[in-house]
Amino acid sequence: MTGALADEPATQPVRSSTEVFRSGRVIDVRSDVVEMPDGSTAVRDVVVHPGAVGIVALDADERVLLVQQYRHPARHRLWEPPAGLLDVDGEDPLAAARRELFEEAHLVAARWDVLLDAFTTPGMTDEAVRVFLARDVSAAPGAKYAGRHEEADMPVRWVPLDDAVAGIFAGRLHNPMAVMGVLAAAKAQETGFAGLRAADAPWPARLTVKATRS
Repeated sequence: MTGALADEPATQPVRSSTEVFRSGRVIDVRSDVVEMPDGSTAVRDVVVHPGAVGIVALDADERVLLVQQYRHPARHRLWEPPAGLLDVDGEDPLAAARRELFEEAHLVAARWDVLLDAFTTPGMTDEAVRVFLARDVSAAPGAKYAGRHEEADMPVRWVPLDDAVAGIFAGRLHNPMAVMGVLAAAKAQETGFAGLRAADAPWPARLTVKATRS
């Protein structure tokens, strides 16, 4: 095999599919009977997720913005990039990222790029995330957004990028968007952020996932 290494869209035949749980909030759970390459079948439970965006915001001193949020399933208050669900049908991911940066940090950014795309836990969920790099950051005009529930208590810190990287390797930071985003930003920084995709770059992996639900 030659050429650049790339994940490939694929699907095994699905003999039957049953919705076993509908939360009415973020996730649903589907149970698929999947035909395996040898002709046998296996049941695969899938957590159906709308997808999400995250924002690695860097200031002029190349500090990264992190917010601390309580995550009940993990029983931790995690330091994370601003992030949010893509739970509005048809919403543009960049528009969602701009909204989340405003709501969680009361900031706007003049420069946006795609930093990375990922499936967070492909063995159990179809959640696809896009992490943006936001630069030329400044305070947003107007009143701050009033968060609810966990978002009503979210401390905000600007952390030197190198310190955030060190925190990841020391095992102090665990949020997957933080780990992926911070490490990707640190690597991109080495080349002056050359080669990043435009903020409106296609996101075929998420489109493929959404197509399997129809």
